Amino acid sequence: MISRGDRIDVLRAVRLSGPLALTFGDEPVDLILRNGRIADVAPTGALPARGLVLDGEGHRVVAGLWDHHVHTVQWALNAERVPLGDVRSAAEAARVMGDAEALADGRRVGAGMRDALWPDTPSLALLDERTATEPTYLINADVHSVWLNSAAFRREGFLPTDDGMLREEDAFEISRRLNAADDLTADAAVRRAADRAAARGITGAVDFDMAWNAEAWLRRADAGFAAHRVEFAFYAADLSRAISHGLRTGDALPGTGGLVHVGPLKLITDGSLGTRTAACSHAYDDDPANFGVLTIEPDRLRDLLTEATASGIEVAVHAIGDRAVASALDAFTYTQARGTIEHAQLVRHADLARFARLGVVASVQPEHAVDDRDMVGMLWQHQRALSHPLASLLEAGIPVRFGSDAPVAPLDPWLTIAAAVHRTADDREPWQPNERVGVTSALRASSRHGETDIEIGGLADLVLCGSDPLTADRTELHRMPVSATLLGGTLTHLA
Repeated sequence: MISRGDRIDVLRAVRLSGPLALTFGDEPVDLILRNGRIADVAPTGALPARGLVLDGEGHRVVAGLWDHHVHTVQWALNAERVPLGDVRSAAEAARVMGDAEALADGRRVGAGMRDALWPDTPSLALLDERTATEPTYLINADVHSVWLNSAAFRREGFLPTDDGMLREEDAFEISRRLNAADDLTADAAVRRAADRAAARGITGAVDFDMAWNAEAWLRRADAGFAAHRVEFAFYAADLSRAISHGLRTGDALPGTGGLVHVGPLKLITDGSLGTRTAACSHAYDDDPANFGVLTIEPDRLRDLLTEATASGIEVAVHAIGDRAVASALDAFTYTQARGTIEHAQLVRHADLARFARLGVVASVQPEHAVDDRDMVGMLWQHQRALSHPLASLLEAGIPVRFGSDAPVAPLDPWLTIAAAVHRTADDREPWQPNERVGVTSALRASSRHGETDIEIGGLADLVLCGSDPLTADRTELHRMPVSATLLGGTLTHLA
């Protein structure tokens, strides 16, 4: 009996996609796996099937899927929080939280609110009326704002605001505190969440938790974590610490068996669409004086990129508005740094060529396009830059990687792929259909750094799909059955 954790020697009778499919066509093949890599490929039955054999039953096999933007602990802990994504007003949100059970620490925490779409306005008085004396927190879907009641303000030591809202750095601080579970609790939640991700074909993730993640991942690996590969980021407050430890992007973290690697320096240079703080060239439609905010000034951004680059560290620059994207590209040009622009939800037409020329990667979240389409119509209707581009990025020759920004969107690569291919999550017509991409491009952007090809000598990070993603419609992609996920030939999921 084959079970999760077994090391597979032969993946039998699977159908390929990519360059090798040109050699074997659509006929079933056997993949011979050795030492975590693909040692050979041959028509089914042509080679001796030695060792442990997993029968693929003619299903399609694709390269292991990655999520290139995850806030790991917050994503894991959100499973215990009140979901607010379907709440349609401030009054309803306050009522839902008033009826919610408190967590073990006495706090009520909700996540995923989209107050920019609500017809009424959050206020401290409204939340106090419904939630009484228990500290209550409602985290925006984009995590750039948090709605608190008076008890929560007192507990956290912040002065209350009339609307009960904290934004940007104050909101991030609240999130850090809410995510500061003890190690055992946090690590157990991460393991459970990672198992769910493996069941959807995830073999790797880039971790953007707002913490010093080197110690956390060393601890998890020492405790046996082996659900997927990890690249962990760190923030400006820990840049000197990373340099003093000799961390360089791409290096394996000692003591993790090659499973965990050092990622980039993460820099947040503006806010978000939903919080109306993304730095834009034109004002927000509902506030003619508001152009968003640059949270890192250009001179400071260049200094940070220079320091990181000199130490062998790549950068991941959060830039949502077109003014922030332009500032980030200016800094990349000045410093010749390497890395990504995260989100890039509003991009000037002229900046596409700069993106491509510099080789900067666009790390984007296709699910945000379908989630944000109504907000774009309300808040960015008069912006002149490209909103939530995908096809435009690829056509310009820009390297593209996909992620979820979990917990902002669900960590499910098939939802991500479906959003990129169909640009709608419901029965409405595709939003900006000219920005749709093909399934092959979406799979490439959802793989490790764009490496989709299954080839001899390549990593045996593989996903066995119960339906053919190359021909699946939107509903089939959403529900894609994953028969098995292999990490270096070892089963991390078996349906």
